[in-house]
Amino acid sequence: MAFDKETKTTLIENYATHEGDTGSASVQVALLTTRINQLTNHLRINKHDDSSRRGLLKMVGQRRRLLAYLRRKDFARYQALAEKLNLRLK
Repeated sequence: MAFDKETKTTLIENYATHEGDTGSASVQVALLTTRINQLTNHLRINKHDDSSRRGLLKMVGQRRRLLAYLRRKDFARYQALAEKLNLRLK
């Protein structure tokens, strides 16, 4: 279920705000979105995998909180990130 090192490195490089940035809200949202998409595809095939479904719901909640934080702190960056990741905005 986890990504390979190249995928994670590419995501971090694409969404980092500065050199060496691995933990900003933008990077975390991008990583969570990728994991959420992978788990969603997994759960389409394995409908009764309840433990993975619980993990998915926790990740969705974490991403939601990070997006709310980003929206409060830097609305322009929030909009750009949501558009780049194809997330629906309220």
